Amino acid sequence: MRSFERRTCFKKNCGILRKGKRLEAYPFIEQHNREIGVRWLLGRPGLCPNACYNYRKHRKVDYYAGKEAVKAQIREIYHLHNGVAGYRTMTVYPARRGCHYSTVTIHKYMNTEMRLYSTVWPKNPGYRRGKPHKVFKNRLRQEFHAERVNHKWCTDVTYLFLKNGEVRINCSIIDLYDQSIIAGVTERQISSGPPIRTLKKALE
Repeated sequence: MRSFERRTCFKKNCGILRKGKRLEAYPFIEQHNREIGVRWLLGRPGLCPNACYNYRKHRKVDYYAGKEAVKAQIREIYHLHNGVAGYRTMTVYPARRGCHYSTVTIHKYMNTEMRLYSTVWPKNPGYRRGKPHKVFKNRLRQEFHAERVNHKWCTDVTYLFLKNGEVRINCSIIDLYDQSIIAGVTERQISSGPPIRTLKKALE
């Protein structure tokens, strides 16, 4: 009868009595230790008796409280930096606040327990030199001084990053005589259209 109760109890609570679920297993062991036996219950998840007695006497309350405080700091810093900081970089930020932990401990808290991983940007593909579509003559030859108005023009394409996260492409034509803007066009995507429209606008 006792072995039948053990098998039935183990089947119903197989998710609790397994490795990696220590904090869930301890209350279950305290509840059923008189009926089944402490040694048998500790043997299922592979726990040693010392760990169970430490839990019952609350010897690691301060340890778990400090651990949760460090985890809260890691979560705050991780979201503050938009997930860019990895576990190696994360060891620096708690150290500045007075909490010194090794990279192994931060890796355990951050990656294993909290499932927070660094956002790795993909590498750019290797550059391959291709055949130019059209090559124009270098008429300026780095002589950017103009003697009169509308003698020398230069184009400039600039990326504009807005507060809402969007990007705009601004194409402008500059007069080198007084550095004034002759014409300008702003678009959402870069193409050959904005420079052509800017030139037509400047010639009008």
